[in-house]
Amino acid sequence: MRPVLKAFLMFAGLAFVLAAAGGLYVMSTGFSARPEPGGFETRAALTVRNLAINRHARGLSNPVKRSPEAIKSGLEHFADHCATCHANDGSGNTTIGRGLYPRAPDMRLARTQDLSDGELFYIIENGVRLTGMPAWGTGEPSGESASWMLVHFIRHLPELSEAELEEMARLNPAPPDQVRQRMLEEQFLEGGAAAPAPVATPASPHKH
Repeated sequence: MRPVLKAFLMFAGLAFVLAAAGGLYVMSTGFSARPEPGGFETRAALTVRNLAINRHARGLSNPVKRSPEAIKSGLEHFADHCATCHANDGSGNTTIGRGLYPRAPDMRLARTQDLSDGELFYIIENGVRLTGMPAWGTGEPSGESASWMLVHFIRHLPELSEAELEEMARLNPAPPDQVRQRMLEEQFLEGGAAAPAPVATPASPHKH
């Protein structure tokens, strides 16, 4: 048997075995996102993330100088846009973050902090396929500058102070029920139907 044909048959056999194993795994566990991802899936997710990063981006340097102003700008942007999934402290301990598959990462840990500035910027701008991370890039210089400031803030996450967390909590988007209540109250003030009594939002033990 020719070596090329032999190699092809071995590759095809390996692919079949892997596909069969994957099929059996899916049949036994289903597509539910509730279980905690296993070791294989975690490694696969990290591999997808690493493959998604453009090689050129890995070596990019942050053009925005690190400063208290840059970190503050990143903090405000993170609180308003990112904390819904990632939590104010970057832990990922939110309703959405815990429901994603794979889970939103704890950005204070080495798996995020060991990435280069260019890698973090690329992920923010372009997202990661097959995960819950969307692409936030607009192609505009102002948007790229905001992403670079977010990189500075992500580096700052392990050192967040209680005062900063309190400031972020004030900047977080209002819950949907509060938004609806505000809209109804505005309609009432404009002469519409009577506004219903405010609905109390139960405190979440996972809010940061």
